[in-house]
Formats: sequence, structure tokens, C-alpha cells
Amino acid sequence: MYVQFIFIPHQKADASKLQIPRGNLSDLYPRWLGARELLLHGRDPYAADITREIQIGYYGRPLDPARPHDPKDQEGFAYPVYVIFLLAPSIGLPFSIVQKLCLWFLLGITAASVLMWMDVLAWRVSLGSQLIWILLTVSSFPAIQGIKLQQLSLLVAALLAWFAYLLTRGRWAWAGVVLAMTTIKPQLAFLPVVLVCIWVLGDWGRRQRILWAFGISVAVLVMTGEVVLPGWIHEFRAALSAYYQYTGGVSILDVALSPVVGKIAAIALVAIFIALAWPARAVSERSPQFQWLLSLSLAVTITVIPMFAPYNQVLLLPGLMVIVRSLAAIWKCSTISRLVVVLTAAAVFEQWLAAIFLVFALFFLPSVVLQTLWGLPFYSSLAIPVTVLALLLMSRGTLLNAPIGAMDVSRTLQRQPASE
Repeated sequence: MYVQFIFIPHQKADASKLQIPRGNLSDLYPRWLGARELLLHGRDPYAADITREIQIGYYGRPLDPARPHDPKDQEGFAYPVYVIFLLAPSIGLPFSIVQKLCLWFLLGITAASVLMWMDVLAWRVSLGSQLIWILLTVSSFPAIQGIKLQQLSLLVAALLAWFAYLLTRGRWAWAGVVLAMTTIKPQLAFLPVVLVCIWVLGDWGRRQRILWAFGISVAVLVMTGEVVLPGWIHEFRAALSAYYQYTGGVSILDVALSPVVGKIAAIALVAIFIALAWPARAVSERSPQFQWLLSLSLAVTITVIPMFAPYNQVLLLPGLMVIVRSLAAIWKCSTISRLVVVLTAAAVFEQWLAAIFLVFALFFLPSVVLQTLWGLPFYSSLAIPVTVLALLLMSRGTLLNAPIGAMDVSRTLQRQPASE
């Protein structure tokens, strides 16, 4: 209700006042149009003429550099070309239908990822608790924003959940294939891939097939992309460089600290993650330590990647589950840990509290007043990844040593990796 009756009307009013163009505003559209034009007509999706056509659909008209309020994001095809293979089944449909199908598809896989992460973490809760987790996840602003925009980050988040589910079920070759599919957004897949590479070295004889499956799948995607569009890697690098230039390419750390200090902090966080992952390379995929490292890899990713769109924060879901599962132990750890728990809870739940306030205010306050308050649910957005990451790091010992329940331990011991 907040998005429909406050956020979108604010955007429309702002666009009307400043003459900001508004088209379908679907983040799927540039990828879908690029896939359609390449597969059906052999046109280069990275070319300037395709970018102009994308702008006509996305914004309603081509962007004009002479207009000061026109968006800076050129909406070029800034993905690896092999994303077209995932979109190929949809290119024969009108985009209006694709939008509707994609909305329900993303809603479904986001809900399913909640259950997959619970299985990955060996966390047994009641059906009511599962439904609460699903409702909170799909009603969070990151999920709603991603669904509204048809943003492929939600697809990658669900693929990462599926990868982890297959991994903990012993389906390592299939896990490698799914992990390769997540590279349609390399910046989101990088640290999970690094973790897998380190983890495989801990037991190369048994675990190597996941790395072989991943490497072969990526090679097939890259080479097949080269067949349909020779030289695409160079074009993709140029498109990615242009994307970071016109969008600013800043991370949460860059905003919170400064561009220079933020980049130093990002490098330090990645180094710390690798230093923590290396000694744990021999642990079982069902161990609390591996669960913690996988959750940490996603929390570090959201903190250091050079963009801070809320929809990416869906990747924080397993980290929040790890924290909530061991909340009693974390709370008893220290005064500082309790303070960080309170800050994390406040940052996470502020979006719902602000939205509830604004929706109820619709009945009492004029729309002019509400337009000035539209940003309330965003106030804690930058804090959420930082507080989740801080709590994961600060409570490492507590999280790894906290009991997960006799049923979970029994299930963990019984479920050994199945041979394929």
C-alpha cells in the first residue's frame, strides 16, 4: 500500500514537475529487448541503437543530455550476453505479458527461497513461523522493489538459495551448474564462488566435481555467447565500465565513509572474509561454520559492491536467519552484542513501521504533507547491511557454538553427501 499509494504517486508527481520521462520502468526490459533483438534479428544488444530503443521503452523517449533532470542511467545492456539464454523462452511474447508473468515468477521464487534457506541452515520451525518468514520477506521493501522493477537480482538471490540447497543435499554437480547461472550478475556471485573454491580445496577428492561442473558450465555459457555474438566479452566490459560511470558506482561504504576510505574498507572486508574462510575449508557443508561463512559472503557482498539498491538486500536473508536462530545466545554474549541486536532490529523493522504510519496517515493528512514524508521507509536502508554484517562478525564464536537443536544435529549427522 505504501508503494502503490505513496511512493509511486510521489515519483509521478516529481516526474511531472521536473519533466522526468516515465515509460515501463522495468529493469527486465533492457535485457529482454536485447535478447529478442539478438536471437530473432541478429542485432548487437550492446550497440547504441539498441540502447536508444531500450530508452524509448523504459523511459518513454530517448534521454536528452540537454535536459538537466533526465536520468543519468542510460539503461544499456550491461549484462553478460549469456543472460539471453535465460530470457529466450519469453522473447516471443509481448512485453506487457512478460512483465505480468515475471512479477508472479519473482514473487514465487522469493517465497520458495525462504524455505530453501531454512533447509540449508537445518533450521526446523513450525509452519506458522515459516509463513511469517515468507510474509516478512516478500513484504519487505527490497523484495517489493525488486518485484515491481522485475529486477534480476531476485532471480540471482533465488538461484543462490537453490545452489546452497543442492550443495547441502549432496547434489554437487547440479549445485555447480546453478552457481554458474548466478554469474549473470557477477558482482553478486563473486564471493560465494570464492568461498566454494576455498571449500573445495579442503577435500579435493570428494568435492572437486562441484568446481568442474561450475567451470564447465561457465565455459559453455561464455563460448555459446561467443557463437551468437563474437567479441561480446570486450563489449560487456565496455558496457559495464560505462554503467558504473553514469550510475556513480558507489557502495554503501563509499556513502558512509568516503569514496577512498570506502574502497579501502571494502578491500579489507573481502580480505577478512578470505582469511576466515581459509581455515574452515575442511568443514562439512552442513556445519554451522559453513552456514555462517555462506551467510557472511552474501552480507559482505551487499556491503562492498559498487551499488546500494535496496532490492539487493534480499541476499541478507540467510544472515538474518542465522542471527535469529541463535538470538538467545547472542543476547547473552555481551552488552555490545545486545546493542547491535537492537540496532539491527530497528534498522530492519523501520521500513514496516514507517510504511504503516504513512498508510494510516493517508486517512488524516493531505497528500501534500505525505509527499514530503515519502522517504521515511528508506531512512534505515543503508544501515541494514552494515548492522547485519557487524552482528555476524561480532557474534562469530556465539553463532558457531550455539546449539541448533537435537533434531537438527541428528539430521545433519544422517545426511551425508550423496554420490552422483
